[in-house]
Amino acid sequence: MDIFDYMSSKSRETEAPLAARLRPRTLDEVVGQQHIIGRDKLLYRAIKADKLSSVIFYGPPGTGKTTLAKVIANTTSASFKQINATTAGKKDMEEAVEEAKATYGQYGKKTILFVDEIHRFNKSQQDFLLPFVEDGTVILIGATTENPYFEVNGALISRSVIFELYPLTKDDIKVLLNRAITDGERGLGMYHPVVTEEALDFIADMANGDARSAINAIELGVLTTEKNADGKIHIDLAVAEECIQKRVLKYDKDGDNHYDTISAFIKSMRGSDPDAAVYYLARMLEAGEEPAFIARRIMICASEDVSNADPMALILATSAAQAVERLGMPESRIRLAQAAIYVECAPKSNSSI
Repeated sequence: MDIFDYMSSKSRETEAPLAARLRPRTLDEVVGQQHIIGRDKLLYRAIKADKLSSVIFYGPPGTGKTTLAKVIANTTSASFKQINATTAGKKDMEEAVEEAKATYGQYGKKTILFVDEIHRFNKSQQDFLLPFVEDGTVILIGATTENPYFEVNGALISRSVIFELYPLTKDDIKVLLNRAITDGERGLGMYHPVVTEEALDFIADMANGDARSAINAIELGVLTTEKNADGKIHIDLAVAEECIQKRVLKYDKDGDNHYDTISAFIKSMRGSDPDAAVYYLARMLEAGEEPAFIARRIMICASEDVSNADPMALILATSAAQAVERLGMPESRIRLAQAAIYVECAPKSNSSI
């Protein structure tokens, strides 16, 4: 590394987005994913013992896939090399492999090759890695948001351990948000922001399990909000709404409003009131409800309330649920409305029950 590379690296450390600066450096700093990094779990033990084999991390954005790879880089004695499959080609992989061979030959150190977005590699690119993973030239860490059993070669899958990461809970995200606003070294602590509990709850809710989204929102709020008369930056619910671009509706995903609204939605479909059902559907989506949850309720209604009076209702509801899974928002809202309206207008029967 020359002086220019060094200065560029130091600049990135201080000017990088808050989510990158706050990335945990040790296993003990990682929040969530205790099903794979709890103290008695395989991955925790493998990292601590520096006996990691090839692994693939699979999960939604913002759940800690890259974070775990970075923690491994900081913990292991092996050399660490990172490439991103969206920009890397075969030449980059060849260079990484040659570097790994040289490192092992000169220093007796293994190399961990972290491939972010590994599902973006085509079959031949993935095949290139096989012999080097097989003979231990590199220890592969792949990260993907797609199901690896569909997107990654079976041969690589068989040589790796698959770890699925889940969306972070609201409490997990609140821990990270509090860390962000109090950390004076890497976070926003030097600004001494005053953040209401209501604002934290709202951002944690709207982030929908994505830690990066939540941290980006709180960073935007602190950096763009002027100080009050008391000389402090105040982040309240109104500021939180602006930062994450969601309106507050009277809808608590953990409370009575959640159940009242989904109940009203189902009763509207059952009672053949399409306008009401579309209203409750829009209300839930605007408030941040998980589209997959709504799709499941439509499928249940199609089977239990329409039943064999119109067998197409369940087929359409199931197809809509698959479309929701593949398309995501905002496109999914139209597919959900289509299915809900069909179920609402269909003749009703409880014959299956």
